[in-house]
Amino acid sequence: MSGNNTLTITDNRTGKTYEVPIADGTIRANDLRQIKTDAQDFGLMSYDPAFLNTASCRSAITYIDGDNGVLQYRGYPIEQLAEESNFLEVAYLLLEGELPNKAQYEAWTADINVHTFLHENVRKFMDGFRYDAHPMSQLISTIGALSSFYPEAKDISSHAQRYSHIVRMIAKMPTIAAWSHRHSIGFPLIYPDPELSYAGNFLSMIKRITEDEYTPHPVLDRALDVLFILHADHEQNCSTSTMRVVGSSNVDPYSAVSAAAAALYGPLHGGANEAVLRMLKEIGSKDRVPQVIKEVKAGERLLMGFGHRVYKSYDPRAKTIKKLADQVFDVTGKNPLLDIALELERIALEDDYFVKRKLYPNVDFYSGLIYEAMKFPTAMFTVLFAIPRVAGWLAQWNELVEDKEQKIARPRQIYTGPALRNYVAMDKR
Repeated sequence: MSGNNTLTITDNRTGKTYEVPIADGTIRANDLRQIKTDAQDFGLMSYDPAFLNTASCRSAITYIDGDNGVLQYRGYPIEQLAEESNFLEVAYLLLEGELPNKAQYEAWTADINVHTFLHENVRKFMDGFRYDAHPMSQLISTIGALSSFYPEAKDISSHAQRYSHIVRMIAKMPTIAAWSHRHSIGFPLIYPDPELSYAGNFLSMIKRITEDEYTPHPVLDRALDVLFILHADHEQNCSTSTMRVVGSSNVDPYSAVSAAAAALYGPLHGGANEAVLRMLKEIGSKDRVPQVIKEVKAGERLLMGFGHRVYKSYDPRAKTIKKLADQVFDVTGKNPLLDIALELERIALEDDYFVKRKLYPNVDFYSGLIYEAMKFPTAMFTVLFAIPRVAGWLAQWNELVEDKEQKIARPRQIYTGPALRNYVAMDKR
């Protein structure tokens, strides 16, 4: 083997040289196994805590260029989809690889509308949660419970079965989410209204009180739909990686989605916009922003909502959300925290400390402000993230199932414990 598409490695321990093929800017970790000191050596491994530089799969779903602030679903720029499309069309795109034609879209949305309702036993199941149970923990548990309602979902080798349960999961997420919220505040549960849009139906189940019919404000309906588009997928993040790892055991999709939602529940992932809101409230006024910036630069506090593991320029989703915020505030009234957020952003984008570190606003910086303006409690923020992300999770899961190269996930470790030792009786310790 020779040529430009190889990596030459010299092992200074043995003096041996190896040529490893390069494909798509990567080498295969297993190709390192041939690098040994002797026949008994296991072979070289790579050590990569948090998978900072490890590709675990090949995927055709989402493309991110973090240095240049690019996010694309199946090749389509996120800005175009947010401007021109709607969530259910984007969900179809993520799952099927192409935008639907009119007939495909009508069949897809009809399938979704049919499956928005939950089995009445699910309602009884949710009644068993404590009166103050967090909506996200209710969501995680209820999604997992659906695997017992649909045991046929275990047949993941069947494309027809996979499609059936993908539709069910996307359709039922807003209902489960809304019911989780209503239960946590002691309100009666509202059934879906298939006449409304995907986002509008969710708003109806959240907001409706005594009305025979509920019509969401068109600006808020559209704003939530755009937020759903922006959150639908984001490559191999923590929850998506969890979906793939759990799915690699060939478990049913409901169990895998429940696991992914549990990963999203963490404050470092889905709870980040709530942390931004807490920070803005703690700052309290625009006048305190210079002092906060000073504390951040001194290492005395963190600036929530700035910087991203992937993006090293302005998060393209944050640009769209910033525009969206103005439209929402025209309807709801301006969130008083917005002035603080804008001042933080202005100073950070001009200060060399943040510019050199490429700490730009991310998607979480403005989304929490919009959710609060729409009267969602902070406990619902991660739930609002989970509703659309299920489309991305299921697209990734479907791709995993069809990928012949994938096997059950089983990372290696570097053992750091004691060497072999013998058991000592308790009276001699």
